[in-house]
Amino acid sequence: MNSGTDTENRILNGVIWKQMLLFFFPIFLGTLFQQLYNTVDAVIIGRFVGKGALAAVGGADVEIINLLVNFFVGVSSGAAVVISQHWGAQRFDSLRSAIFTANVLAVAAGIFLTVVGVWFAPALLTAMKTPADILGDSVTYLRYYFLGMIPAMLYNMDAGVLRAVGDSRRPLYYLISGCVANVVLDLLFVKGFGWGVAGAAIATSISQLLCSVLALLALLRTKKPFRLAADRTLYSRAQTSAMLRVGLPAGVQSAMYNISNVLIQVAINTLGTNSVAAWAAFRKIDGFYWPISNALNITVMTFVGQNFGARRYDRLRRTVRSGLVIDLVITVFISALFLLLRAPLVRLFTTDADVVPIGESLIFVLCPFYVLFIFCEVFSGTMRGVGESLRPALLTMFGTCVIRIAYLFLFAYRHATNVRIAIAYPMTWGITSLLFLIYYRSGRWLNRRMGPTERI
Repeated sequence: MNSGTDTENRILNGVIWKQMLLFFFPIFLGTLFQQLYNTVDAVIIGRFVGKGALAAVGGADVEIINLLVNFFVGVSSGAAVVISQHWGAQRFDSLRSAIFTANVLAVAAGIFLTVVGVWFAPALLTAMKTPADILGDSVTYLRYYFLGMIPAMLYNMDAGVLRAVGDSRRPLYYLISGCVANVVLDLLFVKGFGWGVAGAAIATSISQLLCSVLALLALLRTKKPFRLAADRTLYSRAQTSAMLRVGLPAGVQSAMYNISNVLIQVAINTLGTNSVAAWAAFRKIDGFYWPISNALNITVMTFVGQNFGARRYDRLRRTVRSGLVIDLVITVFISALFLLLRAPLVRLFTTDADVVPIGESLIFVLCPFYVLFIFCEVFSGTMRGVGESLRPALLTMFGTCVIRIAYLFLFAYRHATNVRIAIAYPMTWGITSLLFLIYYRSGRWLNRRMGPTERI
Protein backbone atom coordinates (compact mmCIF):
# COMPACT_ATOMS: atom_id res chain seq x y z
CA MET A 1 0.00 0.00 0.00
CA ASN A 2 2.03 2.92 -1.27
CA SER A 3 -0.42 5.53 -0.11
CA GLY A 4 1.11 5.51 3.31
CA THR A 5 4.79 5.72 2.42
CA ASP A 6 7.06 8.52 3.52
CA THR A 7 7.83 9.57 -0.07
CA GLU A 8 4.18 10.47 -0.64
CA ASN A 9 3.59 12.01 2.78
CA ARG A 10 4.60 15.66 2.61
CA ILE A 11 3.92 16.07 6.33
CA LEU A 12 6.98 13.88 6.88
CA ASN A 13 9.15 15.17 4.02
CA GLY A 14 8.02 18.51 2.55
CA VAL A 15 9.12 22.04 3.45
CA ILE A 16 7.49 22.38 6.86
CA TRP A 17 6.07 25.89 6.83
CA LYS A 18 4.73 25.50 3.29
CA GLN A 19 3.10 22.16 4.05
CA MET A 20 1.67 23.54 7.29
CA LEU A 21 0.03 26.41 5.40
CA LEU A 22 -1.33 24.07 2.74
CA PHE A 23 -2.79 21.88 5.48
CA PHE A 24 -3.92 24.80 7.64
CA PHE A 25 -5.87 26.87 5.13
CA PRO A 26 -8.55 24.26 4.37
CA ILE A 27 -9.06 23.76 8.12
CA PHE A 28 -9.09 27.54 8.62
CA LEU A 29 -11.71 27.97 5.89
CA GLY A 30 -13.64 25.00 7.26
CA THR A 31 -13.78 26.41 10.77
CA LEU A 32 -14.77 29.74 9.23
CA PHE A 33 -17.76 28.11 7.57
CA GLN A 34 -18.52 26.13 10.73
CA GLN A 35 -18.65 29.37 12.69
CA LEU A 36 -21.06 30.72 10.09
CA TYR A 37 -23.60 28.11 11.27
CA ASN A 38 -24.27 29.94 14.52
CA THR A 39 -23.50 33.39 13.10
CA VAL A 40 -26.16 33.04 10.42
CA ASP A 41 -28.61 32.01 13.14
CA ALA A 42 -27.73 35.12 15.15
CA VAL A 43 -27.89 37.56 12.22
CA ILE A 44 -31.24 36.30 10.96
CA ILE A 45 -32.74 36.06 14.43
CA GLY A 46 -31.41 39.46 15.48
CA ARG A 47 -32.75 41.09 12.32
CA PHE A 48 -36.07 39.31 11.89
CA VAL A 49 -37.07 38.35 15.45
CA GLY A 50 -35.42 40.93 17.77
CA LYS A 51 -32.75 41.53 20.40
CA GLY A 52 -34.54 39.32 22.95
CA ALA A 53 -34.27 36.33 20.62
CA LEU A 54 -30.64 37.26 19.84
CA ALA A 55 -29.87 37.25 23.56
CA ALA A 56 -31.63 33.89 23.89
CA VAL A 57 -29.56 32.07 21.24
CA GLY A 58 -26.29 33.88 21.97
CA GLY A 59 -26.18 33.99 25.76
CA ALA A 60 -26.44 31.07 28.16
CA ASP A 61 -27.34 28.69 25.29
CA VAL A 62 -23.94 29.20 23.69
CA GLU A 63 -22.07 28.52 26.93
CA ILE A 64 -24.04 25.33 27.63
CA ILE A 65 -23.46 24.12 24.06
CA ASN A 66 -19.75 24.92 24.30
CA LEU A 67 -19.43 23.24 27.69
CA LEU A 68 -21.05 19.95 26.69
CA VAL A 69 -20.10 19.69 23.02
CA ASN A 70 -16.51 20.90 23.35
CA PHE A 71 -15.86 18.34 26.08
CA PHE A 72 -16.57 15.53 23.63
CA VAL A 73 -14.78 17.32 20.78
CA GLY A 74 -11.77 17.47 23.10
CA VAL A 75 -12.10 13.76 23.81
CA SER A 76 -12.26 13.09 20.06
CA SER A 77 -8.87 14.80 19.64
CA GLY A 78 -7.43 11.72 21.34
CA ALA A 79 -8.66 9.66 18.40
CA ALA A 80 -7.01 12.06 15.96
CA VAL A 81 -3.67 11.75 17.80
CA VAL A 82 -3.80 7.94 17.83
CA ILE A 83 -4.79 7.80 14.15
CA SER A 84 -2.10 10.27 13.04
CA GLN A 85 0.57 8.26 14.89
CA HIS A 86 -0.62 4.99 13.29
CA TRP A 87 -0.61 6.67 9.88
CA GLY A 88 2.88 8.14 10.35
CA ALA A 89 4.23 4.75 11.48
CA GLN A 90 2.33 2.91 8.67
CA ARG A 91 0.54 0.59 11.12
CA PHE A 92 -2.47 0.11 8.84
CA ASP A 93 -4.21 -2.74 10.71
CA SER A 94 -4.16 -0.65 13.88
CA LEU A 95 -5.30 2.35 11.83
CA ARG A 96 -8.46 0.60 10.59
CA SER A 97 -9.28 -0.58 14.09
CA ALA A 98 -8.80 2.92 15.48
CA ILE A 99 -11.09 4.49 12.88
CA PHE A 100 -13.93 2.05 13.57
CA THR A 101 -13.48 2.47 17.33
CA ALA A 102 -13.53 6.26 16.96
CA ASN A 103 -16.89 6.14 15.19
CA VAL A 104 -18.37 3.95 17.91
CA LEU A 105 -17.27 6.50 20.50
CA ALA A 106 -18.78 9.33 18.42
CA VAL A 107 -22.20 7.67 18.31
CA ALA A 108 -22.11 7.01 22.07
CA ALA A 109 -21.19 10.65 22.74
CA GLY A 110 -23.98 11.87 20.45
CA ILE A 111 -26.61 9.80 22.25
CA PHE A 112 -25.46 11.05 25.64
CA LEU A 113 -25.48 14.70 24.56
CA THR A 114 -28.93 14.41 23.01
CA VAL A 115 -30.43 13.05 26.23
CA VAL A 116 -28.70 15.59 28.48
CA GLY A 117 -29.37 18.60 26.26
CA VAL A 118 -33.05 17.89 25.67
CA TRP A 119 -33.92 16.72 29.18
CA PHE A 120 -31.95 19.21 31.29
CA ALA A 121 -32.25 22.37 29.18
CA PRO A 122 -34.68 24.22 31.52
CA ALA A 123 -32.73 23.36 34.68
CA LEU A 124 -29.38 24.38 33.17
CA LEU A 125 -30.67 27.71 31.87
CA THR A 126 -32.45 28.54 35.13
CA ALA A 127 -29.30 27.76 37.12
CA MET A 128 -27.42 30.28 34.96
CA LYS A 129 -29.90 33.02 35.92
CA THR A 130 -31.11 33.48 32.36
CA PRO A 131 -33.40 36.56 32.26
CA ALA A 132 -37.07 35.57 32.48
CA ASP A 133 -38.02 37.40 29.27
CA ILE A 134 -35.73 35.18 27.14
CA LEU A 135 -35.90 31.88 29.09
CA GLY A 136 -38.61 30.32 26.91
CA ASP A 137 -36.76 30.98 23.64
CA SER A 138 -33.50 29.78 25.20
CA VAL A 139 -35.02 26.43 26.20
CA THR A 140 -36.58 25.96 22.76
CA TYR A 141 -33.36 26.69 20.88
CA LEU A 142 -31.26 24.45 23.13
CA ARG A 143 -33.58 21.46 22.83
CA TYR A 144 -33.82 21.57 19.04
CA TYR A 145 -30.08 22.14 18.73
CA PHE A 146 -29.22 19.06 20.80
CA LEU A 147 -31.47 16.85 18.69
CA GLY A 148 -28.69 17.02 16.08
CA MET A 149 -25.90 15.79 18.33
CA ILE A 150 -25.35 12.30 16.86
CA PRO A 151 -24.56 13.60 13.34
CA ALA A 152 -22.58 16.49 14.85
CA MET A 153 -20.34 14.13 16.83
CA LEU A 154 -19.90 11.82 13.84
CA TYR A 155 -18.89 14.69 11.60
CA ASN A 156 -16.35 16.03 14.10
CA MET A 157 -14.86 12.57 14.52
CA ASP A 158 -14.72 11.66 10.82
CA ALA A 159 -13.41 15.08 9.79
CA GLY A 160 -10.73 14.56 12.45
CA VAL A 161 -9.87 11.18 10.91
CA LEU A 162 -9.44 12.73 7.46
CA ARG A 163 -7.24 15.51 8.84
CA ALA A 164 -5.18 13.04 10.87
CA VAL A 165 -4.15 11.25 7.66
CA GLY A 166 -3.34 14.55 5.93
CA ASP A 167 -6.61 15.34 4.11
CA SER A 168 -7.83 18.76 5.25
CA ARG A 169 -9.64 19.65 2.01
CA ARG A 170 -12.65 17.36 2.00
CA PRO A 171 -13.84 18.45 5.47
CA LEU A 172 -13.77 21.99 4.06
CA TYR A 173 -15.98 21.04 1.12
CA TYR A 174 -18.45 19.35 3.44
CA LEU A 175 -18.63 22.37 5.72
CA ILE A 176 -19.23 24.69 2.77
CA SER A 177 -22.13 22.48 1.72
CA GLY A 178 -23.50 22.52 5.26
CA CYS A 179 -23.17 26.28 5.57
CA VAL A 180 -25.02 26.94 2.31
CA ALA A 181 -27.78 24.58 3.43
CA ASN A 182 -27.93 26.34 6.80
CA VAL A 183 -28.34 29.81 5.25
CA VAL A 184 -31.12 28.63 2.94
CA LEU A 185 -32.94 26.73 5.69
CA ASP A 186 -32.54 29.61 8.18
CA LEU A 187 -34.21 32.04 5.80
CA LEU A 188 -36.92 29.51 4.99
CA PHE A 189 -37.71 28.46 8.57
CA VAL A 190 -37.22 31.79 10.40
CA LYS A 191 -38.23 34.43 7.88
CA GLY A 192 -40.46 32.34 5.61
CA PHE A 193 -42.27 30.04 8.05
CA GLY A 194 -41.93 32.27 11.12
CA TRP A 195 -40.61 29.47 13.34
CA GLY A 196 -38.31 31.84 15.29
CA VAL A 197 -35.48 30.36 17.35
CA ALA A 198 -36.77 26.82 16.80
CA GLY A 199 -36.39 27.26 13.05
CA ALA A 200 -32.78 28.41 13.43
CA ALA A 201 -31.88 25.40 15.58
CA ILE A 202 -33.62 22.96 13.22
CA ALA A 203 -31.75 24.45 10.26
CA THR A 204 -28.44 23.97 12.06
CA SER A 205 -29.22 20.36 12.99
CA ILE A 206 -30.18 19.47 9.40
CA SER A 207 -26.99 21.09 8.10
CA GLN A 208 -24.90 19.08 10.56
CA LEU A 209 -26.62 15.92 9.33
CA LEU A 210 -25.59 16.75 5.75
CA CYS A 211 -21.94 17.26 6.77
CA SER A 212 -21.96 14.01 8.72
CA VAL A 213 -23.31 11.95 5.82
CA LEU A 214 -20.72 13.38 3.42
CA ALA A 215 -17.79 12.66 5.77
CA LEU A 216 -19.04 9.17 6.55
CA LEU A 217 -19.42 8.32 2.87
CA ALA A 218 -15.87 9.52 2.21
CA LEU A 219 -14.47 7.05 4.74
CA LEU A 220 -16.71 4.20 3.61
CA ARG A 221 -15.87 4.58 -0.09
CA THR A 222 -12.13 5.33 -0.05
CA LYS A 223 -9.73 2.70 -1.37
CA LYS A 224 -6.90 3.91 0.88
CA PRO A 225 -5.80 2.28 4.15
CA PHE A 226 -8.01 4.58 6.25
CA ARG A 227 -11.23 3.11 4.87
CA LEU A 228 -14.00 2.70 7.46
CA ALA A 229 -15.14 -0.92 7.50
CA ALA A 230 -18.48 -1.88 9.07
CA ASP A 231 -16.94 -4.76 10.99
CA ARG A 232 -17.71 -5.06 14.70
CA THR A 233 -14.59 -7.16 15.25
CA LEU A 234 -12.51 -4.04 14.56
CA TYR A 235 -13.64 -2.44 17.80
CA SER A 236 -10.73 -2.42 20.24
CA ARG A 237 -10.69 -1.72 23.95
CA ALA A 238 -6.97 -1.03 23.71
CA GLN A 239 -7.61 1.62 21.04
CA THR A 240 -10.38 3.09 23.18
CA SER A 241 -8.04 3.32 26.16
CA ALA A 242 -5.34 4.96 24.05
CA MET A 243 -7.82 7.54 22.71
CA LEU A 244 -9.27 8.30 26.12
CA ARG A 245 -5.82 8.55 27.69
CA VAL A 246 -5.07 11.45 25.36
CA GLY A 247 -8.60 12.73 24.79
CA LEU A 248 -10.09 12.79 28.30
CA PRO A 249 -7.62 15.34 29.68
CA ALA A 250 -8.21 17.47 26.57
CA GLY A 251 -11.96 17.15 27.09
CA VAL A 252 -11.71 18.06 30.77
CA GLN A 253 -9.46 20.98 29.82
CA SER A 254 -12.10 22.24 27.39
CA ALA A 255 -14.89 21.66 29.91
CA MET A 256 -13.11 23.55 32.68
CA TYR A 257 -12.40 26.41 30.30
CA ASN A 258 -16.09 26.54 29.42
CA ILE A 259 -17.16 26.25 33.07
CA SER A 260 -15.33 29.50 33.71
CA ASN A 261 -17.17 30.99 30.73
CA VAL A 262 -20.47 29.78 32.19
CA LEU A 263 -19.66 31.62 35.43
CA ILE A 264 -18.83 34.72 33.40
CA GLN A 265 -22.18 34.40 31.63
CA VAL A 266 -23.91 34.31 35.04
CA ALA A 267 -22.30 37.67 35.84
CA ILE A 268 -23.33 39.04 32.43
CA ASN A 269 -26.92 37.88 32.93
CA THR A 270 -27.18 40.03 36.06
CA LEU A 271 -26.54 43.14 33.93
CA GLY A 272 -29.75 42.71 31.91
CA THR A 273 -30.85 41.94 28.37
CA ASN A 274 -28.86 44.76 26.71
CA SER A 275 -25.56 43.42 28.05
CA VAL A 276 -26.53 39.82 27.24
CA ALA A 277 -27.36 40.84 23.65
CA ALA A 278 -24.10 42.84 23.32
CA TRP A 279 -22.01 39.92 24.57
CA ALA A 280 -23.95 37.61 22.23
CA ALA A 281 -23.04 39.82 19.27
CA PHE A 282 -19.42 40.10 20.43
CA ARG A 283 -19.09 36.34 20.84
CA LYS A 284 -20.23 35.79 17.28
CA ILE A 285 -17.49 38.17 16.13
CA ASP A 286 -14.94 36.78 18.59
CA GLY A 287 -15.94 33.31 17.43
CA PHE A 288 -14.31 33.88 14.07
CA TYR A 289 -10.85 34.15 15.64
CA TRP A 290 -10.85 31.14 17.96
CA PRO A 291 -11.70 28.55 15.28
CA ILE A 292 -8.81 29.96 13.22
CA SER A 293 -6.51 29.61 16.22
CA ASN A 294 -7.85 26.11 16.84
CA ALA A 295 -7.20 25.21 13.20
CA LEU A 296 -3.53 25.97 13.76
CA ASN A 297 -3.64 23.87 16.93
CA ILE A 298 -4.99 20.95 14.86
CA THR A 299 -2.33 21.54 12.20
CA VAL A 300 0.49 21.48 14.75
CA MET A 301 -0.98 18.43 16.50
CA THR A 302 -1.26 16.50 13.21
CA PHE A 303 2.26 17.37 12.01
CA VAL A 304 3.75 16.59 15.42
CA GLY A 305 1.74 13.36 15.71
CA GLN A 306 2.82 11.99 12.34
CA ASN A 307 6.47 13.00 12.77
CA PHE A 308 6.52 11.59 16.29
CA GLY A 309 5.08 8.32 14.97
CA ALA A 310 7.81 8.27 12.31
CA ARG A 311 10.46 9.27 14.91
CA ARG A 312 11.31 12.47 12.99
CA TYR A 313 12.14 14.59 16.04
CA ASP A 314 14.05 17.19 14.01
CA ARG A 315 10.90 18.04 12.04
CA LEU A 316 8.85 18.02 15.22
CA ARG A 317 10.82 20.94 16.68
CA ARG A 318 10.72 22.87 13.42
CA THR A 319 6.97 22.37 13.27
CA VAL A 320 6.63 24.15 16.62
CA ARG A 321 8.71 27.14 15.51
CA SER A 322 6.80 27.46 12.24
CA GLY A 323 3.50 27.20 14.11
CA LEU A 324 4.41 30.07 16.43
CA VAL A 325 5.34 32.39 13.55
CA ILE A 326 2.20 31.56 11.55
CA ASP A 327 -0.03 32.01 14.60
CA LEU A 328 1.55 35.38 15.43
CA VAL A 329 1.03 36.79 11.92
CA ILE A 330 -2.57 35.62 11.69
CA THR A 331 -3.46 36.81 15.19
CA VAL A 332 -2.10 40.33 14.68
CA PHE A 333 -3.99 40.63 11.38
CA ILE A 334 -7.32 39.44 12.82
CA SER A 335 -7.02 41.67 15.89
CA ALA A 336 -6.37 44.75 13.76
CA LEU A 337 -9.26 43.89 11.44
CA PHE A 338 -11.73 43.52 14.31
CA LEU A 339 -10.64 46.82 15.86
CA LEU A 340 -10.96 48.76 12.60
CA LEU A 341 -14.37 47.30 11.76
CA ARG A 342 -15.83 47.05 15.26
CA ALA A 343 -18.84 49.34 14.63
CA PRO A 344 -20.12 47.70 11.42
CA LEU A 345 -19.42 44.24 12.84
CA VAL A 346 -21.67 44.82 15.87
CA ARG A 347 -24.35 46.47 13.70
CA LEU A 348 -24.43 43.36 11.56
CA PHE A 349 -26.23 41.64 14.45
CA THR A 350 -28.24 44.48 15.95
CA THR A 351 -28.85 48.20 15.44
CA ASP A 352 -30.26 48.75 18.93
CA ALA A 353 -28.82 52.01 20.29
CA ASP A 354 -28.38 50.56 23.80
CA VAL A 355 -26.61 47.42 22.64
CA VAL A 356 -24.17 48.62 19.94
CA PRO A 357 -21.89 50.76 22.21
CA ILE A 358 -21.46 47.88 24.65
CA GLY A 359 -20.51 45.52 21.85
CA GLU A 360 -17.94 47.99 20.46
CA SER A 361 -16.35 48.45 23.88
CA LEU A 362 -15.95 44.68 24.28
CA ILE A 363 -14.09 44.42 20.98
CA PHE A 364 -11.82 47.31 22.00
CA VAL A 365 -11.00 45.75 25.39
CA LEU A 366 -10.48 42.13 24.29
CA CYS A 367 -9.34 41.77 20.67
CA PRO A 368 -5.88 43.42 21.00
CA PHE A 369 -4.92 40.74 23.54
CA TYR A 370 -5.51 37.63 21.41
CA VAL A 371 -1.74 37.52 20.91
CA LEU A 372 -1.30 36.51 24.56
CA PHE A 373 -2.78 33.06 23.86
CA ILE A 374 -0.40 32.04 21.05
CA PHE A 375 1.99 29.93 23.17
CA CYS A 376 -0.87 28.05 24.78
CA GLU A 377 -2.43 27.15 21.44
CA VAL A 378 0.74 25.97 19.72
CA PHE A 379 2.36 24.22 22.68
CA SER A 380 -0.82 22.39 23.72
CA GLY A 381 -1.19 21.04 20.17
CA THR A 382 2.46 19.99 20.22
CA MET A 383 2.15 18.13 23.50
CA ARG A 384 -1.07 16.36 22.53
CA GLY A 385 0.56 15.36 19.23
CA VAL A 386 3.14 13.25 21.10
CA GLY A 387 0.46 11.85 23.41
CA GLU A 388 1.20 14.10 26.41
CA SER A 389 -2.27 15.35 27.32
CA LEU A 390 -2.66 15.39 31.11
CA ARG A 391 -0.14 18.09 32.03
CA PRO A 392 -1.27 20.55 29.33
CA ALA A 393 -4.80 20.07 30.62
CA LEU A 394 -3.69 20.83 34.17
CA LEU A 395 -1.86 23.96 33.06
CA THR A 396 -4.92 25.19 31.17
CA MET A 397 -7.28 24.40 34.02
CA PHE A 398 -5.16 26.35 36.46
CA GLY A 399 -4.51 29.30 34.19
CA THR A 400 -7.87 29.78 32.51
CA CYS A 401 -10.20 28.26 35.06
CA VAL A 402 -8.92 28.46 38.64
CA ILE A 403 -7.45 31.95 38.32
CA ARG A 404 -10.40 33.21 36.28
CA ILE A 405 -12.94 31.92 38.79
CA ALA A 406 -10.95 33.45 41.67
CA TYR A 407 -10.94 36.80 39.87
CA LEU A 408 -14.70 36.62 39.27
CA PHE A 409 -15.55 35.96 42.90
CA LEU A 410 -13.01 38.38 44.36
CA PHE A 411 -13.54 41.32 42.00
CA ALA A 412 -16.05 40.99 39.15
CA TYR A 413 -19.14 39.70 41.00
CA ARG A 414 -19.08 42.40 43.68
CA HIS A 415 -19.55 45.38 41.37
CA ALA A 416 -20.10 43.81 37.96
CA THR A 417 -19.55 45.89 34.83
CA ASN A 418 -18.97 44.69 31.28
CA VAL A 419 -15.36 45.89 31.24
CA ARG A 420 -14.55 44.41 34.65
CA ILE A 421 -15.92 41.07 33.50
CA ALA A 422 -14.04 41.24 30.19
CA ILE A 423 -10.65 41.78 31.86
CA ALA A 424 -10.80 38.19 33.14
CA TYR A 425 -9.96 36.92 29.65
CA PRO A 426 -6.66 38.65 28.69
CA MET A 427 -5.33 38.32 32.24
CA THR A 428 -5.71 34.54 32.22
CA TRP A 429 -4.58 34.13 28.59
CA GLY A 430 -1.24 35.67 29.49
CA ILE A 431 -0.78 33.57 32.63
CA THR A 432 -1.62 30.32 30.83
CA SER A 433 0.75 31.00 27.94
CA LEU A 434 3.57 31.73 30.38
CA LEU A 435 2.98 28.39 32.12
CA PHE A 436 3.06 26.57 28.76
CA LEU A 437 6.27 28.31 27.72
CA ILE A 438 8.02 27.24 30.93
CA TYR A 439 6.87 23.61 30.59
CA TYR A 440 7.75 23.45 26.88
CA ARG A 441 11.28 24.68 27.46
CA SER A 442 11.78 22.05 30.16
CA GLY A 443 11.55 19.30 27.50
CA ARG A 444 9.83 16.89 29.88
CA TRP A 445 6.71 16.72 27.68
CA LEU A 446 8.76 14.97 24.96
CA ASN A 447 11.15 12.86 27.03
CA ARG A 448 8.23 11.19 28.82
CA ARG A 449 6.96 9.82 25.48
CA MET A 450 10.34 8.68 24.07
CA GLY A 451 12.29 5.54 24.69
CA PRO A 452 15.26 5.67 27.13
CA THR A 453 17.80 5.66 24.27
CA GLU A 454 16.01 8.44 22.37
CA ARG A 455 15.62 11.02 25.13
CA ILE A 456 17.16 14.45 24.64
